[in-house]
Amino acid sequence: MAATATYYLHSKISKPFSHFTTNTFSIPSTYPTNVSLLTSLDHPSHCYNSTRRLNLRVNAKKNNPWLDPFDDGEDPNIEYGSLFSDGKQDEDPRPPDNPKNPYGFLKFPAGYMVEIAPLGLKVRGVYENLLFFPMIQLIKDRYPGVQVDVVGSERGKQCYELNKNVRWANVFDPDDEFPEPAEYTDFVGVLKSRYYDMVLSTKLAGVGHAAYLFMTTARDRVSYVYPNVNGAGAGLFLSETFTPDSTNLSEGGYHMYHQMEDWLGRPFRSVPRQVVPPLKISLSRKLKEVVEEKYTKAGVKKGRYIVIHGIQSDSKATMQSRGDPDSLLPLEVWAEIADAVREFTPLFVIPHEKERENVEEIVGEDSSIIFITTPGQLAALINDSAGVIATNTAAIQLANAREKPSVALFSSKEKGNKFVPRAEEKKCIVISSKTGKLINIDVEAVTNAIQIFNVSLAFA
Repeated sequence: MAATATYYLHSKISKPFSHFTTNTFSIPSTYPTNVSLLTSLDHPSHCYNSTRRLNLRVNAKKNNPWLDPFDDGEDPNIEYGSLFSDGKQDEDPRPPDNPKNPYGFLKFPAGYMVEIAPLGLKVRGVYENLLFFPMIQLIKDRYPGVQVDVVGSERGKQCYELNKNVRWANVFDPDDEFPEPAEYTDFVGVLKSRYYDMVLSTKLAGVGHAAYLFMTTARDRVSYVYPNVNGAGAGLFLSETFTPDSTNLSEGGYHMYHQMEDWLGRPFRSVPRQVVPPLKISLSRKLKEVVEEKYTKAGVKKGRYIVIHGIQSDSKATMQSRGDPDSLLPLEVWAEIADAVREFTPLFVIPHEKERENVEEIVGEDSSIIFITTPGQLAALINDSAGVIATNTAAIQLANAREKPSVALFSSKEKGNKFVPRAEEKKCIVISSKTGKLINIDVEAVTNAIQIFNVSLAFA
């Protein structure tokens, strides 16, 4: 399957647009739906008395017996408050917004804070969205003045706090097999009201998804299609189609979007072929400050720690690629690797708080541990580090984007060449397993490769 993000292009000159949708039936997710009702009931100028107000509120919360005749309400014996059962884990308070910034941050989901909010829910396409950054830069270079909007899942959307070329980032998971009809039709209206000139989709399209793109009324509708019978008829609704080699687009590695890149950068009339730029990210000052405070509490100093990323966990925040499922190592192996780090402090990045106890037990109670689940925080952490030792997770791509030395661990040489091409130019040493399984990685080869950090320190 492909990365779960759909990308929309809007011309800055050709057609006007509104910052918010003009669909009167659409209610933004960032605003509570009961504000008007409660305000009108509590206003003294209305004739409702307090008893009637109470009855209205109680009746509004009553369950419909026709929807679930066996629903008798909440069970008073159920215990609440366990880890992740009530949503987000406890985190630091949100830093104050900048009142001088007229734009603020990208519109993230309601309840999520850009810098510090970890998501313990489903994760879709963090790695794949990062690899789409060069495509966005190619579009901005080739078409000056174009505005780029992104639609993806909650976790995929968080990547775009690292991309200055994205105007709006919206949450709508195209891979949801059974979307709510109201949300589905409402979001089609949102896309129609923005008058997009081009729609780019990295989801493999069948007739259903192709019709969804057709309903946006964009002039150009470009998408990948299934390489099997499921793609039949999709081309009728699309302007341009690409057929990948397999149904999992992520297996293509770093150049997983090469077909779309070739089409977007093609020479046309007097315009020469546009070269695909390397992966680059941008970090805000506020994000750096938040992460600096976190790793200072973990007991490490700026530029004197090595980021350890890729701990084996059942958490959804591991940021591994969907094209490489064998990309996490158990803590026993990481403990051997961390023992070889001498000049720097190994900093273990855990995707879930429950892993903290495991690290302290296996590696040592004096281990430096930091809880990071968002790509923005991970990028800021890597930016202040001396380097990265990681498996095939987003940490390797972020280290390459910030030009930090890194040691990448892969299950096979083929995977390493696909996900980190031209590793020497990126100051990255690729260590691959000889058996095709990551757990059999040669620890001695990894410890020898750690010398790259000492060389970088000498040059500094």
